[in-house]
Amino acid sequence: MDKILEAVVMSSYPNNVKQGLVRRVIEASKQPMDSEQCWSMLELSTKLYLTGDTKYKREIGKEVLEVYGHYHPEEFEEFFNVRFLLSLLQEGYGPLGKRSHYVLDYIQLGLQFVLESPSANSIFSLLRIEVLRKVCERPSPKQCAKISKLLTQHPQCIPTGKHQLLFCQQLIRCIGQFQCVSEGEEEIMEFLEQVNKVSGLLQRIWRTQTSAILPSLKELFTIISSTEEQEAPSNALASVVQFVPLELMDGVIRNLTNDDSITDVQMMMAIGRMIDWVSWPLGKNIDKWIIALLKGLAAVKKFSILIEVTLSKIEKVFSKLLYPIVREGALSVLQYMLLSFQHSHEAFHLLLPHIPRLVASLKKEDSNSATSSLEQLAELIHCMFFRFSGFPDLYEPVLEAVKALPIPNEDRIKHLLGQNAWTSQKNELACFYPRLASKSETGKIGLINLGNTCYMNSIIQSLFMASDFRHSVLNLTEGNSQPLMTKLQWLFAFLEHSQRPAISPESFLSASWPPWFTPGAQQDCSEYLKYLLDRLHEEEKTGKRIYQKLKESSLSSQAVEHHYLNKTLIEKMFGGKMMTKIRCLKCLNVSSREEVFTDLSLAFPPSDRNVHGSTPILPVEEIGPQFTEPPENAGQLMGSPWVQRKAPMASDHAAPSVSVETLGFQEQREAANPVHGNGVGVDAAKDPPSTFMEQACAPKDSRSVPDLINYFLSPERLTAENKYHCEKCASLQDAEKVAELTEGPHYLILTLLRFSFDPRTMKRKKILDNVSIPVVLKLPILVAPEETEEVCQHGKDGAVPGRGFMTVVYDLCSVVVHSGISSESGHYYCYSRECTDTTPHGQPQDGVPKPASDKQLDLEIQWYLFNDTRVSFSSFESVSNVTSFFPKDTAYVLFYRQRPERQSCLLHEALAEAGRLHGEPSLHKDLMEAISKDNILFLQEQEKEARNRAAYISALPKSPLWWRDLDRDKDDDSSSGGCSPAAGGGGSGSFHGLVF
Repeated sequence: MDKILEAVVMSSYPNNVKQGLVRRVIEASKQPMDSEQCWSMLELSTKLYLTGDTKYKREIGKEVLEVYGHYHPEEFEEFFNVRFLLSLLQEGYGPLGKRSHYVLDYIQLGLQFVLESPSANSIFSLLRIEVLRKVCERPSPKQCAKISKLLTQHPQCIPTGKHQLLFCQQLIRCIGQFQCVSEGEEEIMEFLEQVNKVSGLLQRIWRTQTSAILPSLKELFTIISSTEEQEAPSNALASVVQFVPLELMDGVIRNLTNDDSITDVQMMMAIGRMIDWVSWPLGKNIDKWIIALLKGLAAVKKFSILIEVTLSKIEKVFSKLLYPIVREGALSVLQYMLLSFQHSHEAFHLLLPHIPRLVASLKKEDSNSATSSLEQLAELIHCMFFRFSGFPDLYEPVLEAVKALPIPNEDRIKHLLGQNAWTSQKNELACFYPRLASKSETGKIGLINLGNTCYMNSIIQSLFMASDFRHSVLNLTEGNSQPLMTKLQWLFAFLEHSQRPAISPESFLSASWPPWFTPGAQQDCSEYLKYLLDRLHEEEKTGKRIYQKLKESSLSSQAVEHHYLNKTLIEKMFGGKMMTKIRCLKCLNVSSREEVFTDLSLAFPPSDRNVHGSTPILPVEEIGPQFTEPPENAGQLMGSPWVQRKAPMASDHAAPSVSVETLGFQEQREAANPVHGNGVGVDAAKDPPSTFMEQACAPKDSRSVPDLINYFLSPERLTAENKYHCEKCASLQDAEKVAELTEGPHYLILTLLRFSFDPRTMKRKKILDNVSIPVVLKLPILVAPEETEEVCQHGKDGAVPGRGFMTVVYDLCSVVVHSGISSESGHYYCYSRECTDTTPHGQPQDGVPKPASDKQLDLEIQWYLFNDTRVSFSSFESVSNVTSFFPKDTAYVLFYRQRPERQSCLLHEALAEAGRLHGEPSLHKDLMEAISKDNILFLQEQEKEARNRAAYISALPKSPLWWRDLDRDKDDDSSSGGCSPAAGGGGSGSFHGLVF
């Protein structure tokens, strides 16, 4: 019968003819027959099954074997013996070099017919040894899957005892070497199915033998933490982790992170490879294990590992959000990586270029998964905006991309940041920040944040960029008996000459710390600035003068110069004077008091007060009149602030934009002849943009800095509970108070009073109104008669001597921005530029330089953005628009520098000589040596850091080019399928890139 069957199978008959003949042979095989005939048929069917070159032949062999196993069990048991199986497993079957790949399938087929036979136990014992040997030989994924299928169907063949532990470990080793060589989607799906069968076997073993889990996981960690030069282990290992019970997670992670035998390099290699597992499409709980290990490392303060791994892997994790099949797990890992990386903006900023493209892709996908991910991603982005504010130029494209998505409230943001931080002790991360290899491309140096010290950093950078002040501080001599000023000199010197990308202001912070400030808490930068300037002023005022050599003055100007040289450096640079007058409305008696100031605190007018924010150009007359020809009626001279006032009529074209009532002094309405030659007066009628005030175009109802100054200078009625005690009347009377500036500071500091106390919440709330900031500001300064005469002598003949106002021009040089909604929280950063006497002017005319236009000044001077350690190029456009894009980022403290040509010649010459403003300051020997030594130390640190980093980076697992995912999404718009970045699309290429 075996000859007949073989002849039929090997014949050239059509398959349907063959099938009929084979059916007859199989039916005949069900009848009783002798043992020899059975053996012949079993040998033939074994040959067909194991070496058949077609699927048809193998199916016939399988069918015949099943018939003989069922109808001739004794002969089958005798044929299917231990010796035969051992030969199959160790030597194979078929010609040498063409051994059959179906031996395991054959054994699995035959086992079902010998389960009850006396030889069954011997066969099981044999297979328990042989499957272990097979696994140790590292079979292919297909063969491994066959072993798993065999053992899953016949668990009696699974190794036991110590062999079982060894079998699990070796099976994990096999999985670690699995690779899918094909990029076809069908082949990849087959590969995934094979991996699932193998990992499913491990799950079955672990369920019945929980003691095998930990040794298996130890082997898994050994594989992924290996630093030897070899091919990276397969991401298929992710399929193993999904079957580890979650209740074991805490213990496993605790043991790993506290094991002293595991080096940092090994741990970094392991966690890096685990993060790569987010690409595995069929894993469950993988994200939970990755996050648990990251948290475990944070608990034992392995911050260097966390930083390196996060920075090297976060972009790859982000790119996996394109794929719906792995999106949920990738998003969970991304959320933890970003929310925990709170000591630096580096991780978040790595993602900024890719966010708009990903958001566009998810919107295009328009699925439930994409919508949910978009909302979570937007929440994450706003958390990062909140944590790392002060980068408006970088964030603007991202903000535009997510503007239509929900914005979380501040409580939600604080909750997310609070529960995910690596540590609540920020000083533990101080040594890891910043990770900057070299100076900013701007050439400027940043300041390290020492724990909510951005308020100080912003003020220091603003003072440093005030070049006249900086040069004066750097020119201090040794032994000046001013300890705080000396520390500021050292800090400025390091900011000027250090090779470090950022320096620590720790020494200056401890010296300038206001005693009522709470360590580690956010503070008011304006309050700190006032305290700092007052300390520096008082320190010098006690007799420790800086410029001793300036005491020798010329006889011609001895009185004035002596008065100037008696001033402290703070007074010279930031000091101004203001006259406050109060007039009793009953007896009309006027009392006045002159006081000095270093800054003007500008309150916001009540909402019902008429404020001209709609006029983009504020005529200088709004601030104060110019010197003019004498009017016909001398009574119209501007000697008193309380002359008859009336609002300008609509037909009065010469009328100012703001009513005179806002100013507190009368304005000259006659055609003005401005004073020439001294830079005090300007011809307002010819070129308003360049001669008045240049400022950003503001919304119709917004405010501007001139509005706030006008409000500050406007008369105030003292009535009711605020009545004034008049000495002449000897009683409380209604009165009117007005302030007039009598001396303009070299650097004008304006503080916008944005924080007010809310009695309902018992907290200080912030006024978030947008205030447009002029790049050029003109202030009215009240001048004494003798000063008026001096100014007029430099100007046009016949200018009026007598008391009046002169216009002083200021250029914007720094803007400190507060980001947040409360003075007790948020972040400070600043925009700055250097305004110096070297500002380009036109050709001199009659010995007097011709000023360039304000617009020209703005374009020719570079703006910088200082945000703690980061310094970048910026622009006035960014300064003007920051609140428009980021409503919580508002200008708070402004620094303006007085135009040199607007100062009196004597004071300017003295200042130039005192500070040698046009020359590079020469530092004293000790300071130069300290900077030189620190620069050498920094270079040594860089070399050591480079060696250490090279070791860490070389230890990190090599990843595929993650950015190809984003590039592929950009180009592939017509794909379709189930795993693509877009709406269910994606060809085999993209899927292969996802998994492997």
